Amino acid sequence: MHLWAQIEIHATFLAFVALAVYAQALTGFALALILLGLVGATNLVPLTDAVNASTLTGFCTAWMFLHRRGSLHVERVLVPTLIASVAGVVAGALLVGWLAATAYQLLRLVLGISIVACALSLWRAAQPLPAMSSRGAFAFTGGLAGLLGGMFSAGGPPLVYLLYRQPKPLGWAREQLMVFFAFSTTLRLLVVVPSGQISLFDLQLAAEALPVVFLMTWLAVRHPLPLSPRLFKALICVLLIGTGLSMGVGAFLAMR
Repeated sequence: MHLWAQIEIHATFLAFVALAVYAQALTGFALALILLGLVGATNLVPLTDAVNASTLTGFCTAWMFLHRRGSLHVERVLVPTLIASVAGVVAGALLVGWLAATAYQLLRLVLGISIVACALSLWRAAQPLPAMSSRGAFAFTGGLAGLLGGMFSAGGPPLVYLLYRQPKPLGWAREQLMVFFAFSTTLRLLVVVPSGQISLFDLQLAAEALPVVFLMTWLAVRHPLPLSPRLFKALICVLLIGTGLSMGVGAFLAMR
């Protein structure tokens, strides 16, 4: 590939990362969804490479967040979520490897549908619950989040929807999300690395993305956009729906 074409690909990927990280810092969700939606809609790089790079960056940022907290505190209510997510992460990681090798357009279609569904669920204003959800609700959500995390390193939306409805402070929800991200990204790497699914290109993308992640997080905290959180969340959901539909329709037409 021509040098300038490679530079354009990497620069565009980092621009996608910057947008996704900025949105995540202000809304608490959507990093992997926006990144994969933009990559999938533009066919910038193979989806599996983008997923693996997202896993590596998520692994680093989640563990750094927890390290700064000084201790790893797992709420008892989250234990069923973590246990149920194990099977989902393993199954999802193996499934995405198989689909990428045998049915790449089907993989793009599944991702497009998942992005649209997650955006619609997150757009809906979730009312706080009067009491904590049941262990079964946490276990079911953990299994679904694990499957999305294993396939696309995007297990956040189901947990965001559940945790932010609990009668707990937002800081509690954010910390428990980071615990889940640290757990699921670690488990996914334990599956994909021995199976040879991580390439040098994936490592390169992740290494390039990490400085952008830290910079955009810093900018989002100190220089947020002059928009209401509700409006910004709506704009992000519209972006997700647009990229998800674009990818899904393109994949469906390619399959035909």
